[in-house]
Amino acid sequence: MEKSRPRILVTNDDGIHAPGIYALYEAMKEIGDPYVVAPDSERSAVGHAITLSDPLRVWEFERNGHFFGWAVNGTPADCVKLGVKAILNFQPDLVVSGINQGPNTALNVIYSGTVSAATEGTIMGIPSIAFSLTSFRRDDFSVATRFAKQLARTVLKHGLPPGTLLNVNIPALPASEIKGIRITRQGRGRYEEYFEKRTDPMNRVYYWLSGTKLFLDTEDDVDEVAISQHYISITPLQFDLTDYKMLEELKNWEIEF
Repeated sequence: MEKSRPRILVTNDDGIHAPGIYALYEAMKEIGDPYVVAPDSERSAVGHAITLSDPLRVWEFERNGHFFGWAVNGTPADCVKLGVKAILNFQPDLVVSGINQGPNTALNVIYSGTVSAATEGTIMGIPSIAFSLTSFRRDDFSVATRFAKQLARTVLKHGLPPGTLLNVNIPALPASEIKGIRITRQGRGRYEEYFEKRTDPMNRVYYWLSGTKLFLDTEDDVDEVAISQHYISITPLQFDLTDYKMLEELKNWEIEF
């Protein structure tokens, strides 16, 4: 009896209209049956937020005159929860999130809706991968989709440990300029942030967040360093944020009630 094709939930944080999710959907069609459940508009940098106090609304979304998937007025994490528990009503074999425009490395993974969607899949016991292209403007996803297919096949074959997802960053370069793959750790890079104070046409004050990126790592096995050296970065992430070293130290503190 022929084995059924794997069922793959496809989502993102750039919104269901984004070119990256269409590219990822087309790539997943070659290895399985993809089902798109994604935000109705951009939800970048929302982290792992979920919607509790407002209703989640869903509608069918068409692309090029054909059904493409379900649009949700919620966050990426909402989309995975709702997709599995209500819309699809089955547990997919794989969750893929992206292809994000812009890198998700270092401390950015805390804010990333792309990574959070994959994290939600992992929480639900589904092998999950977040894919990002390291450019906010480049719309050539051919290298990223080729690698996404290869890695998705591998994860479907081998699975992932419970509680672990893969965060993948692909340099926005032609295939000939990518040097290979590095298995990396999350870097420490962050933004030195500030708020620009502005005034709108009604003379009301508002603020716009801006900042300068601080690169704090130089080791080759760090995500940001790898992509700067033209390598695809694959970082295994966990949602367990416990500091186990401090856990043991705290047991020796004299904390009283």
